[in-house]
Amino acid sequence: MPSDKGKVVLNLDVDGRDVRVTSPDKVFFTKRGETKLDLIDYYLAVGEPFLAATQGRPILLQRFPDGASGKSFFQKRTPKGAPEWLETTTVSTPNGTDSNALVVADMAHVVWAVNMGTIPIHPWPYKAATPEVTDELRIDLDPSPGVSFDDIRKAAQLVREFFAELDITSFVKTSGSRGLHIYVRLLPQWDSYQVRFGAVAMARELERRYPDLLTAKWWKEERGERVFVDFNQNCPHKTVFGAWAVRARVGAQVSTPIEWDEVDTVQPDELTIETVPARVDANGNPWASMNDAPQDLGPLLAMHDADMAAGLMDAPWPPVYPKQPNEPPRVAPSRAKNNKKPDDD
Repeated sequence: MPSDKGKVVLNLDVDGRDVRVTSPDKVFFTKRGETKLDLIDYYLAVGEPFLAATQGRPILLQRFPDGASGKSFFQKRTPKGAPEWLETTTVSTPNGTDSNALVVADMAHVVWAVNMGTIPIHPWPYKAATPEVTDELRIDLDPSPGVSFDDIRKAAQLVREFFAELDITSFVKTSGSRGLHIYVRLLPQWDSYQVRFGAVAMARELERRYPDLLTAKWWKEERGERVFVDFNQNCPHKTVFGAWAVRARVGAQVSTPIEWDEVDTVQPDELTIETVPARVDANGNPWASMNDAPQDLGPLLAMHDADMAAGLMDAPWPPVYPKQPNEPPRVAPSRAKNNKKPDDD
């Protein structure tokens, strides 16, 4: 390999682009010793299903210059000196500022990002060409303390059954850690606010049906030992952990799309950059049909309207967002109680 000022440099031909990779032999994952080049090889090996899920979307760069065990930082803007061929787009962040984000136009863009130390891929909920349209409903089943992965499995099946009642087709993936993520590809008719409204309505209805297992409570102190149906993953400009993306864990676990009949048996820690490419070669892409039949958000929006008509307020938003219309006080219940004055009764 040629060197550049003492660094090992590798030039890769990816999608007709000459992509420069520095220090390809740097260890990124210490459990098995996989390197930056191993991470690049992984993303190229799953390039077809990865692009089916992420192509055309802006992504947030989470950079780990010293690998998964080192410190990281988020980079919202494509750095100066980036190749001229990189496709970027202007995106808004939750606090209202604009930034110039990388767009996953092809795998050359992904290899460039990995060379910058990017391990996970965090896509926006829309395509760069149509930022006014949110085409994904994303549900993160978040384990509270005391919740087992078997509880997450049960929760996922209940979410799937609920969607099926509404004639909505859903898809599932591991989070690469302790949760499961459920996605619905949507018709290009709604914005992020409407998608979030639908997610809030779904979370509340699931809590009404299964109060011992599922909760829509935003405040952690109210959740107990229940699975949180995280509706706020659908907030405007909220990036999430992408399909086929690699976690910054020493074992290089992958957030892996799976078939629904695998939910009860999947072992997420076994899905790594070492094992997932062979799995795709043998079984194909479990999300292959996702883009073929976008789904109708209408039934969930009808539930949201019914909740509002019954007197419910919007659910709390994350603190990085401005105060929203019809949002309840953004303060934990215990803190609100402690701050209550005696004459407030």
